[in-house]
Amino acid sequence: MGTHDRSQPALHWLFGDQLGPHFLRPNSDIVMIESRGVFRRRRFHRAKAHLMLSAMRHRAAELGDRVRYVQADTYRDGLAQAVGDAKVTVHHPTSHAALGFVRGLRQVEVLPPRGFLVQPEAFSRWAESVRGGRLRMEDFYRRVRREHDLLMDGDRPAGGRWNMDAENREPPPKDAAALPVPPPYRPREDAIDEQVRADLDRWERSGDVAFVGRDGPRRFPAGRAEARRALRAFVTRRLPTFGRWEDAMLAGDWTMSHSMLSASLNLGLLDPAECVEAAEAAYRAGDAPLNSVEGYVRQVAGWREYMWNLYWYLGPGYRDSNALGHRAPVPGWFADLDADAVQARCLSTTLAQVRDRGWVHHIPRLMVLGNHALQRGWDPAAVTDWFHRCFVDAYDWVMLTNVIGMSQYADGGRVTTKPYASGGAYINTMSDLCGPCAYRPAERTGERACPYTAGYWEFVHRHRERLAHNHRTARAVKQLERLGDLDDVLRNARRRDPDAAP
Repeated sequence: MGTHDRSQPALHWLFGDQLGPHFLRPNSDIVMIESRGVFRRRRFHRAKAHLMLSAMRHRAAELGDRVRYVQADTYRDGLAQAVGDAKVTVHHPTSHAALGFVRGLRQVEVLPPRGFLVQPEAFSRWAESVRGGRLRMEDFYRRVRREHDLLMDGDRPAGGRWNMDAENREPPPKDAAALPVPPPYRPREDAIDEQVRADLDRWERSGDVAFVGRDGPRRFPAGRAEARRALRAFVTRRLPTFGRWEDAMLAGDWTMSHSMLSASLNLGLLDPAECVEAAEAAYRAGDAPLNSVEGYVRQVAGWREYMWNLYWYLGPGYRDSNALGHRAPVPGWFADLDADAVQARCLSTTLAQVRDRGWVHHIPRLMVLGNHALQRGWDPAAVTDWFHRCFVDAYDWVMLTNVIGMSQYADGGRVTTKPYASGGAYINTMSDLCGPCAYRPAERTGERACPYTAGYWEFVHRHRERLAHNHRTARAVKQLERLGDLDDVLRNARRRDPDAAP
């Protein structure tokens, strides 16, 4: 794309999720564009909009005179205001749309991606080498561990085992309202946060944009220093108990022992290498058990890298996947995060947490929110868009494969080997949510029938032919055939959705 005129300072464009030092170029002036149009196109969670703008403006303040910060309606307008027709560089953006946009600009030179451990080209070579074309996250994860020497003792995994999931599935402690762990790092707001909130208020009052959910106070880092403090706080105070309760839920403890670092990673404030290296250092120093450290490394160096690379490997057409033929719209109460419209305590509690904070950890996302959408047959593209808009750590690359592939099984098994549908028994085992609920997890008919239990069997019945030919779900179909009250279950499930508003 040509060379830069060395008589002028080189210009480098930072997108709003490229905010860490690893996205800078030496001796380059920086261009940052705040696009109002982004918020017009989607009804984002208010806390997400606040975090995105706060993080960008904090970064601009850090860069000082080095940055050309432009507020514009579109990125194209902003680029013209910032640099005219001058040449600029930018690191590979994180969405198909953004990549197509920058590649279509003659003045822009696209550099390789940053902020990930594995480059898409390397992933493609690995994927094409897999016999039978069956990609497994476990195989990829072990490859990443070896290539980056993560939790390795020579050529063997630390502790002699690659996977410690079996030790990371404990239910929460009985009769505990919260885990016995210190709270996560909490940032302090400043004048930049106050100005962002005033701007959002003004835009919303004018009818220019609309949001969902509640905003404030900010719970996630908006700058590099805050993100590093959050990482240190997690590793020293919460990582030791992360593993055992990784899959547990408590109504009164929305953070559990989770790192709360996904937003910082996905804004580019942290690099995945520094996160997994800090976790491994804690294990080597005897400050955190192996199961917790392996569980965290698996999330960051395994699953996150796998999702990022599958996003590019599977291509833009993947978003149209709908193997189960689900086309029901996302209902208004769910889209509006109306937790008061539902009686099922697990769903109401989780929706309230999303409404209030724009974040819940991976089990409520998968087994409460995603499970409900899957059972009801909601359009997977609409579900993906909802997750994208309503979570502070969500971007197109994050949610496309996680929701289309993992949560909604809309790709028919390219990402995961079975649908993640379950009845109320799973939620009851892994949480304290069912005890005070109006419904009973063991009941599938009648007024106290658990919506998840009845919905599960209706889902299995609806897709029984497909599920019967999957070795991981064939047993459920056989169990379905032995239900003496199946007709009542189906009538119950179809007659009313107990969670929906009238």
